[in-house]
Amino acid sequence: MLEKLRELGIRDDLIREITEYRETYPVEQEYASRIPKLEQFYYGKEVWEQAITAILCGENILLAGPKATGKSLFAENLAGVFARPRWDVSFHVNMDAASLIGMDTFRGGEVSFRPGPVYTAAKAGGFAILDEINMAKSEAMAVLHATLDFRRTIDVPGYERMELHPATRFIATMNYGYAGTKELNEALVSRFVVIQMPMISKESLIKLIRKHYPDIREEGELTFMFLELHKKCENGEISSKALDLRGLLGAVGLMEKGLDIFTALDMGITNKTFDTYEQTLIRDTIRTRISKKMVKKDLFVK
Repeated sequence: MLEKLRELGIRDDLIREITEYRETYPVEQEYASRIPKLEQFYYGKEVWEQAITAILCGENILLAGPKATGKSLFAENLAGVFARPRWDVSFHVNMDAASLIGMDTFRGGEVSFRPGPVYTAAKAGGFAILDEINMAKSEAMAVLHATLDFRRTIDVPGYERMELHPATRFIATMNYGYAGTKELNEALVSRFVVIQMPMISKESLIKLIRKHYPDIREEGELTFMFLELHKKCENGEISSKALDLRGLLGAVGLMEKGLDIFTALDMGITNKTFDTYEQTLIRDTIRTRISKKMVKKDLFVK
């Protein structure tokens, strides 16, 4: 991973400090399996340098931005680069403080404390990924205020007050405008440094497609098509439902297996929205960018 950072042009002094960080805070063997083994890499030099600097300075990070900007992938990449065990916390309406910190449980004939993901990450020096943080209930996040600010402690009622491991970091992600999301309060946002995640560039999208499908011969039309959908989404012509990077990669996989190109794009992109008028707009955009004559042998070497 460090070699990939060098290829991306990340400064040598930052890479050297990452190495020192990993050596200073070795991971206990029982948590080693939680260190991500990265198969995908986020391409974006400026975002990498911002995040690396923030982590080295002891800051927690909030990755904000629209759909298909790679927030979850980048959070996983950060844990992999710094060689930290990762705990994922996906927020939903039923997530409460006990689910984050831990709760009492009956075990072996007695009541004992069962630690939650935030408590365990804080104790082990891991990276806790707080996914879709703007879907969390305020009372659930209030318990983390002392954890996320300068106090860096977790106070478990009825148990001990624990100091966070110095390597522990919290990386939150949030999308705009999803059903069930809300504005974050100022007290919570002030405990993070915020990185606005940009839309994937044409060059990075080509690299990503080629990484997944090295036998692809011509990805230019697919790339332009996806970027055109993004432009229409920004202009309010279509919703963000079809702006699905995972869907695009999935569609390319279906094409490689021999499925008709437009059928694959319907399954991976167009059908992500259930509004027939919007589906028509998306299909029209696809057909203006993808040649009707294109078949599998035009896309793939084999």
